[in-house]
Amino acid sequence: MEKLAIDGIGQVFVTDTILAHLMTCTRSVYPWDLVVQKLAGGILFIDKRDNSQLDYLTVHETSYQPPNPGDDGINSPERLGLEATMINQNFSQQILKKGGRKEMDLPNPFFDEDDADGMEPASVAFRYRKFALDAKTTLVCRTELHGLIKKTQYMTAFALNEYTPPNAPFSWRDKIDNQRGAVLANELKNNSFKLAKWTAQSLLAGADQMKIGFCSRVAPKNAYDHVILATQFYRPKDFATQITLSEGQMWAMIRMFVQLFTKQEEGKYVLMRDPNKALLTIYKVPPDTFEEEE
Repeated sequence: MEKLAIDGIGQVFVTDTILAHLMTCTRSVYPWDLVVQKLAGGILFIDKRDNSQLDYLTVHETSYQPPNPGDDGINSPERLGLEATMINQNFSQQILKKGGRKEMDLPNPFFDEDDADGMEPASVAFRYRKFALDAKTTLVCRTELHGLIKKTQYMTAFALNEYTPPNAPFSWRDKIDNQRGAVLANELKNNSFKLAKWTAQSLLAGADQMKIGFCSRVAPKNAYDHVILATQFYRPKDFATQITLSEGQMWAMIRMFVQLFTKQEEGKYVLMRDPNKALLTIYKVPPDTFEEEE
């Protein structure tokens, strides 16, 4: 992340994806890890490793019938995660009106026109927000917004993709028009962690609306072609209440992590979720760990 000059005794820098991950980590099942660097002056940088699996979405992580890790086909957890991530990225662009981009106050920090070869960057706005964790600690988070509604309301966009394990109760095509609530309730059970993360990201970004798409494969054995069956708007605060996600508990979780690292000496640490049980472990590692040589 870019370092911003702000006042405060303790400073924390993080992206919305990582912050939302920590805020909702009690719902996670799969293992994950984050890198935390504590610098002089009480500055914390929370980041992920390069090529970390944290970049990929999960599918049916909290289901009673999660994808079989032994499956080496298109329905393995890794392949489903790659498919879900691809769908999510494409969905956030496909639902936008073409032309008439809104120019933000500053240019995209990750887009270089000299290397773009005439192409435009994906439509996304980075919004840097500052939160006071307590009287002595300030948190700066880089959040994302995906579009505008009626030119005044900020929007985030995410896509759920259908995965039908053996003995699945129903197909989305059978229920999506008349019983969308049943489809969403089933997804809340099977993808509790993912939906909680999306809601937390929307709240952090200050989005007025969160748009969720329901996408399905054109054919069950084709993981590359999909169709959008339906979309639905939700107000992030209302949706958080619906999925029993408490903002107070979210921020309490972050304060706990920050206080935990405040007590540590300067250096680099790895925060890891145990792959077999709901347990978090902190390891101190050498300063050059995960640094790639050119």
